[in-house]
Amino acid sequence: MKYLLVLLLAGVTSSAQIKKEQLNLMPWPQNVVLNDGNFALNKNFKVNITGNPNPRIFGGVTRFLRRLDGRTGIFFEQGFITKLNEVPTAELQINCTKSGKIGLYEDESYHLDIKQNKIAINATSDLGALHGLETLLQMLQNNSTSFYFPTSQISDFPRFTWRGLMIDVSRHFQPVDVIKRNLDALAAMKMNVFHWHLVDDQGWRIEMKKHPKLIELASDGMYYTQEEIKNIVKYADERGILVVPEIDVPGHGSAILTAYPEIGSKVITLTGGTSEKNIQGTAIATYGIERNAGIFSPTLDPSNPKTYQLLSEIFDEVCPLFPGAYFHIGGDENEGKDWDSNPKIQEFKKKNKLATNHELQTYFTMQLVPMLKKHGKQLMGWEEILTKN
Repeated sequence: MKYLLVLLLAGVTSSAQIKKEQLNLMPWPQNVVLNDGNFALNKNFKVNITGNPNPRIFGGVTRFLRRLDGRTGIFFEQGFITKLNEVPTAELQINCTKSGKIGLYEDESYHLDIKQNKIAINATSDLGALHGLETLLQMLQNNSTSFYFPTSQISDFPRFTWRGLMIDVSRHFQPVDVIKRNLDALAAMKMNVFHWHLVDDQGWRIEMKKHPKLIELASDGMYYTQEEIKNIVKYADERGILVVPEIDVPGHGSAILTAYPEIGSKVITLTGGTSEKNIQGTAIATYGIERNAGIFSPTLDPSNPKTYQLLSEIFDEVCPLFPGAYFHIGGDENEGKDWDSNPKIQEFKKKNKLATNHELQTYFTMQLVPMLKKHGKQLMGWEEILTKN
């Protein structure tokens, strides 16, 4: 009798309607309404796409089905989804009004309607539809007889325009497959920005064909080829994610200056001669990539025209790898020690009526604006680049 009671209780529990607080949804949608009943899955479950979406939705649906395969073990009959294999009678109908553009101000809203025999995702763009698929996957439940989706209506849109993750690959290099795995996680959480911190004191991580010294001397052999970067950007695009690259300047300059010490700010004073006659001069300092975390002194020389020539050529090569509208130049944690001890830089400040190092850094930053604007990029940086004007 004891065993029979346990089995009966298990049966009652497995068939009970799930409660809203039991749903594992992240982030929690704007509005969730649960109804009685379930949509039970079987191997004949199919998806159909209508409207005018970006082609990325077809790959998104195919990935959704394969993930559903893995979570249920059902292995659905429908294979790859394309424009050419429409299934008007499919159980899941997805409609997108327009093609979504990767950026910050797109309509990413969606409405998910799960009935006992039909499921519908309606979205303005494919970006919203991708989010709807992630929510549908998170709604998956199982009982003693089937895997199912609880009948419900969910309306959702992002609370924040920028929902991002930064990965610092300069200090801690990450292989391509790790980057892609993180992009999958970003998409699952409906995040839309991958901030790729590619250059810092600890290393230069971008293949440079016009300036190979940057990877030869400042990467320890750990960098991404330009083809790998293009592949990662495409991978992110397919998941509705904007990639924002960062090259940190003028501080955090150890890696750049390891390859090009002549644009560094540090001054080495040379003294020689006899007791009757002293000979003084300066020499170019040498630099090395940092092996530890911290804030370090190496800083680009904002008074040297060669600094801007090199950065312009770097942007000319790197910007085309990233089709997004933003380029991050860092601009943070510049101690200013090497600027303060460099007579040439101090004279440059006086000549240009720059009273402080912050004003000097603003001068530096403003030289980069047209370099990036030429490639359709908007300059962005950490809060230290802010000025009153």
